[in-house]
Amino acid sequence: MVSEDQQLHVMFLPYVAPGHMMPMVDMARLFAANGIRVTILTTTKNALSFQNSIARDVRFGQKISLEILRFPSVEAGLPEGCENLYDATSPEMHKRFFRALELLRPEFEHHFRRNHPDCIVSDNLYTWTVKLANELGIPRLAFSGSGFFNLCVSHNIDRYKPHDDIKLETEIFIVPGLPDKVKLTRSQLPDIVKTKNEFSSLFEELKKAERDSFGVLVNSFYDLEAGYVDHFRKDIGIRAWSMGPVSMFNRDTDDKIERGGNSCVSKHSCLSWLGSREANSVLFICFGSLTRFTKAQIREIACALEESGHSFIWVVGKVSDSKDCDFWLPERFQENVSGKGLIISGWAPQILILEHPAIGGFLTHCGWNSIVEGVSAGVPMVTWPVFAEQFYNEKLVTQVIKFGVPEKKWKDPSRISIPP
Repeated sequence: MVSEDQQLHVMFLPYVAPGHMMPMVDMARLFAANGIRVTILTTTKNALSFQNSIARDVRFGQKISLEILRFPSVEAGLPEGCENLYDATSPEMHKRFFRALELLRPEFEHHFRRNHPDCIVSDNLYTWTVKLANELGIPRLAFSGSGFFNLCVSHNIDRYKPHDDIKLETEIFIVPGLPDKVKLTRSQLPDIVKTKNEFSSLFEELKKAERDSFGVLVNSFYDLEAGYVDHFRKDIGIRAWSMGPVSMFNRDTDDKIERGGNSCVSKHSCLSWLGSREANSVLFICFGSLTRFTKAQIREIACALEESGHSFIWVVGKVSDSKDCDFWLPERFQENVSGKGLIISGWAPQILILEHPAIGGFLTHCGWNSIVEGVSAGVPMVTWPVFAEQFYNEKLVTQVIKFGVPEKKWKDPSRISIPP
């Protein structure tokens, strides 16, 4: 029997945004299930979204624990309880949120130094953990919230700059040096790639930290993007491991319903509604936790769903043109689609829904977690990317593996977006 002193100790530091935190917590639990002592550093409110799953793991005898820190919301000018990027509802709040993370950094560092783990697994956005790991004389593994395909496309665009000679936003160009012919337009590139802005220095830090780390952990699997796993390791030359799909570690129904946060729909009502539908008859619509559509856009989506006559589950996010970014739907919409549609305002148990036999399609924003979870459930996709690397991810779905089709869509310049 290995004593706790002899057991390998790995500390995880997830970024406080749903798309980063969920897979990284899954990954930490996967480490613990394989005999490693794990500590997850997080904050008070963020811990609430996964502490029940951790408690279940502890009851099963796994060595996994939380170290919970107070988030300096008030000191950064944020409302009390604003501890996750999901809660930041304006560009000004985003700036204050990033300030709060800077204020929290010394506390994070203190806990790493006090515990002195054998390894740090850090979200790649925490670039400062590279220097800290070097000081402690331990490896730093970077968690990438995207897949190998995006990493390779981003690297080759940065290296070859094929968009520099493109004048029109709608003109198609091919990304050089990739295993497949990947076509993009200039309009599909993140703003940070086309012009330098306030996040450009962070982008450079991310690339350097990635190379200076011991390696990169990716929520993916080899058969999904084999050519890009090989390209990243051999051609780009960065040590990396496929760890996914990490969402499949959630085998228990309670894990699935609680993963990422509390839903406004109960496990019973969700499964009961899906159970009343025929197989492959329901369209699942979700644009991720950070997308903010306008009321006009929400109204158009609602009209299309109502007129389609098809069964659907629609996860409605907060709107961008409301004082408090509230959830909003057109008047009488829920009444008009009663019996055909299930509306979920806010957080949804996505993997529980996707795995149900009634789901026949997934209208997705092409966030990486959604793509991996949709593929794992065997659900075909309709793609509607909104910002950042989602436009790159879409090309894997529609051009390379071809398990989805693109939707005609608009690009809203007033949307709230986050840095890559």
